[in-house]
Amino acid sequence: MAHAVRLLLALAISLGVFASAPLRAHELQPGFLELKESAPGRYDVLWKLPSLGESSDVGMPIVPVFPESCRQLGEARTTRAGTAWVFAARLGCEDGLAGQTIAIEGLEAFTTDVLVRVHHADGSVETHVLKPVQPSVTLRAAGDTRRGVGAYLYLGVEHILLGVDHLLFVLGLLLIVRDRWMLVKTVTAFTIAHSITLAVATFGAATVAPAPLNAAIALSILFLGPEIVRVWRGETSFTIRHPWVVAFAFGLLHGFGFASGLAQLGLPKGEIPIALLLFNVGVELGQLAFVISILLLERAFRLLQVHWPKAVERLPGYLVGTLGAFWTIQRIAILLKGVA
Repeated sequence: MAHAVRLLLALAISLGVFASAPLRAHELQPGFLELKESAPGRYDVLWKLPSLGESSDVGMPIVPVFPESCRQLGEARTTRAGTAWVFAARLGCEDGLAGQTIAIEGLEAFTTDVLVRVHHADGSVETHVLKPVQPSVTLRAAGDTRRGVGAYLYLGVEHILLGVDHLLFVLGLLLIVRDRWMLVKTVTAFTIAHSITLAVATFGAATVAPAPLNAAIALSILFLGPEIVRVWRGETSFTIRHPWVVAFAFGLLHGFGFASGLAQLGLPKGEIPIALLLFNVGVELGQLAFVISILLLERAFRLLQVHWPKAVERLPGYLVGTLGAFWTIQRIAILLKGVA
């Protein structure tokens, strides 16, 4: 692996890391807005509002905005679900919502997304992802049967590319694995492992509490630090000889981290299989794009024959170990605080 590539990747990742270090592993707290048409022009509304942080009791100041022809029927019911607030209400829209625009006011000020799902009376469903740069969507017109389930694919790609700790773990593996064939085996093992636990958690067969899960994922990054140092020294270990085994074991943990994103959306049973498939494909596409980018940069810098001082060459390895230690201490502190 070209040292220059490692350096540039580490510096690029560190910029995002220090900006998001306080966040949970694979932080994805999307808002969720669901509307079910129970009668012509009548909708049951479910609005899941994420909190401002993992331990915050303050809801994110964002609110859905409906067309002017819509009005609330009766009072909303409010409950707390984990780190989110859930609001249930009924909405009456004289002209219906087909072809109308729905927006999320205040979304521009945050880095989260909002998944919008609308069930129409004809049985069709459409799904959209609203982002800070595009906080509104115009729903399909009557007669348009597109479902928009590709939103789950987008969420998967975004989740992996914004999961700084996951990318740092993958970078750590790339710093350890030198053989291309072993790299293929290692990445494949990691992919299979987190796909298994992603499916298990999404179907509700098993769950892991967020606080210990986040601490364990941070520990997986810290674990790679000493292994990178052993590679520098020309030493060996079980991890260096069989990195795919370690990647598989820790991949099971990371899969539960991925599942938290889908779990927060409260998917209906009929939509879980397609949502799981597309979300997982999105995760794999994002991970593949990251690995391919590294390999392409490696080849480019090898051709350029760029050389760095020894201290600079080792910076990425120290970055993996240092940030792994920082996150581990931080998340164990959060875990102990919750226990107390």
